[in-house]
Amino acid sequence: MENVYDVLKDRGYLKQFTDEEAIKKLLGEEKITFYIGFDPTADSLHVGHFIAMMFMAHMQRFGHRPIALVGGGTAMVGDPSGRTDMRAMMTKETIAHNVACIKKQMEKFIDFSDGKAILENNADWLLGLNYIDFLRDIGAEFSVNKMLAAECFKSRMEKGLSFLEFNYMLMQGYDFYVLNQKHNCKMELGGDDQWSNIIAGINLVRKKKQETVYGMTCTLLTNSEGKKMGKTAKGALWLDPEKTTPHEFYQYWRNVADEDVEKCLALLTFIPMDEVRRLGALKDAEINKAKVVLAYEITKMIHGQEEADKAKAAAEGAFGGSGDMSNLPTTEIEKANLGVSLIDYLTENGILKTKSEGRRLIQQNGMSLNGDKVTDIGFALTEETFKDNETIVKMGKKKFHRIVLK
Repeated sequence: MENVYDVLKDRGYLKQFTDEEAIKKLLGEEKITFYIGFDPTADSLHVGHFIAMMFMAHMQRFGHRPIALVGGGTAMVGDPSGRTDMRAMMTKETIAHNVACIKKQMEKFIDFSDGKAILENNADWLLGLNYIDFLRDIGAEFSVNKMLAAECFKSRMEKGLSFLEFNYMLMQGYDFYVLNQKHNCKMELGGDDQWSNIIAGINLVRKKKQETVYGMTCTLLTNSEGKKMGKTAKGALWLDPEKTTPHEFYQYWRNVADEDVEKCLALLTFIPMDEVRRLGALKDAEINKAKVVLAYEITKMIHGQEEADKAKAAAEGAFGGSGDMSNLPTTEIEKANLGVSLIDYLTENGILKTKSEGRRLIQQNGMSLNGDKVTDIGFALTEETFKDNETIVKMGKKKFHRIVLK
């Protein structure tokens, strides 16, 4: 019988383990309860969270029970892991709103029916704690020397680590202890940047309950150069269609580097690995077929088949100069506002980040309107610019935008 450990390893998820052989044996012999935490620092999850949910979904497919832990309590403090500065403090109202939004998104990927998964919010046990009791019962089990040596704190030592954030590790460790008591949770999963916090929880359970629990981390979503993926000119690649449109989402994956296609297919889709390797091995222009599969499959999982079909049709129309262009990212312009320069319009509407980017594109013959090169930096939008009250702007090789004349 196939073990989820082998599947996760083959697809490239697994990074660190507390005891690899024991974990492989456990996952092959038992159906365990495990958890992954998500701090509600925004009102949407992003692609960095999506890889964690795929990690969770693979485990669930093999009969293991996930606990999706929303950090309504830990978000009051802020995780210092992987940061060089302190997170902005959020109000309780903002956190509660973010928690509600994130819960809805999680239900798209994890099956919570019939007790197959559990949704918890650590605000339920953290916000009511008595500080003195917590210090005596939990704080006494933590070594400050070991905490200061942890990777999640090292990067903060130069600029200064607040005592508020220093408590985060205790809180995350306490989460594991509570979930172990409440649901017999035996394993914490997380991104590789959570290793120190995971170890803290494992040690706390061992000291308080004399029980062995486990931790396993997932590789972070990085490109072939080791840089984090999922960043766009507008910021994070969000799962919320109001923040990142399905078309923008699709285009991001359609445009990934050739070297990253196989890794993304393995980590972010359920396509069998034989097919992943076949697609990843395509060369030159043929690799674009693999990118289309990647973009379509991820967009379908996040936004549904209808939106994925629209995004694919729009992309094919843009690349081929035909097809349904109405699904491209679109803005409108009133006739009264005609005369504005193209560069000003694109930057004012957030289509380009800066005017200098627009000037550079024009100087390098990288911008066109309805297939015609724009050569004048001061080119202005007029009625003649529009064909059937719309015009398609191409910026660089693969970025398209539709402007509609109202």
